[in-house]
Amino acid sequence: MSGNMKSEGVSYGEEYSRFLQDKMRQLEEANILLRDKLEKIEQESRYYQEMRVRYEREIKRLRSELEKLRTPPLLVGTIVNVIDDKRIVVRSSTGPQFVVTYTQCVEPREVVPGAQVALNQQSLAVVSVLPSAKDPSVCGMEVIESPDVDYSMIGGLHEQIEEIREVVELPLTAPERFERVGVEPPKGVLLIGLPGTGKTLLAKAVAKRTSATFIRVVGSELVQKYIGEGARMVRELFAMAKEKAPSILFVDEIDAIAARRIEDGSSGEREVQRTLMQLLAEIDGFDPRGNVRIIGATNRPDILDPALLRPGRFDRVIEIPMPDKKARKEIFKIHTSRLKLKKDVDLDKLAELTENATGADIRAIATEAGMLTVKKNKRAVGMEEFEHAIKKVMRNEQRNYPVNVKEMGVMFM
Repeated sequence: MSGNMKSEGVSYGEEYSRFLQDKMRQLEEANILLRDKLEKIEQESRYYQEMRVRYEREIKRLRSELEKLRTPPLLVGTIVNVIDDKRIVVRSSTGPQFVVTYTQCVEPREVVPGAQVALNQQSLAVVSVLPSAKDPSVCGMEVIESPDVDYSMIGGLHEQIEEIREVVELPLTAPERFERVGVEPPKGVLLIGLPGTGKTLLAKAVAKRTSATFIRVVGSELVQKYIGEGARMVRELFAMAKEKAPSILFVDEIDAIAARRIEDGSSGEREVQRTLMQLLAEIDGFDPRGNVRIIGATNRPDILDPALLRPGRFDRVIEIPMPDKKARKEIFKIHTSRLKLKKDVDLDKLAELTENATGADIRAIATEAGMLTVKKNKRAVGMEEFEHAIKKVMRNEQRNYPVNVKEMGVMFM
């Protein structure tokens, strides 16, 4: 009987142990489910918190926009004179002048004559100083990347290179030489020559050697439709050259705005003359020893206005001649340096065959010869390709240019 009781006690203990294990397993499963639910709730809570922050930012932005829409518009004025540290004379956009005060939030050093300011409509007090407006087309004239042209890439213009280095490069790189001697360097240099002779290359090369900001503008870009727009662009162009100093201002095809003034009575001609007069005034206002050099280029020097060439403006005129045989050989050597040539290519003969060809023509001939070689699937450029390219390029030109600018009957003052 005692054995039976023991067996019953053991079986009861085993059942109770299994019962407890089942309960523990159920509790663990329930705990896991609760943890999953808690994690989901926390994720949802974080999501709703992020959404709340996002909506609060959006509400704040919309309220700010609404406040801006409710704020009355401000008048635009220009400071004429500064009376003292509290009062200034301002000319409003409507015309009349007023003596007004400016708020403490405006920096006193920014309150200078000529600055544009925002005025309160009722009290006309200066609320803020406006940044100077710049024409995007003028800002786009700055060449951001440094020109990739060096003097070694220009052939047959050794004398002209020395001249432009003397007039443009030295005042920027070694101004102490001029100060020591007491001489004023020329304000500007005018490059004259036929199309394709290398005027633009010279300007780019000197800009690279001086590490100056290169600002390039074509004269026709300064001819505008509305009265005063061309003169305004000239003012902004020279102002940007001063801001970016040391800089080189290169005006290509300057004859578009600097032609000899005539009385034809048309409004268009009068507007071009206004632009020219503004250009002359800006050149006169430059410091000869400043960090801004002016280079002009034209292939029509015979039509330039004499006022542009008088002493004190474009003091130095550099003539870029047509390349002679020796110069043409140098140019061929430059433009064929990267080509794979056959042994039969004779640069002296190529120079003889290209009489009256410019540097641009020679570059086109080298390119055309290379294209013919690619077309024929050859490994190197031969004399045959060069001769064919010369015939093709020179036939397409069909020009009758004079050998030098003096044959055009140009006289400089």
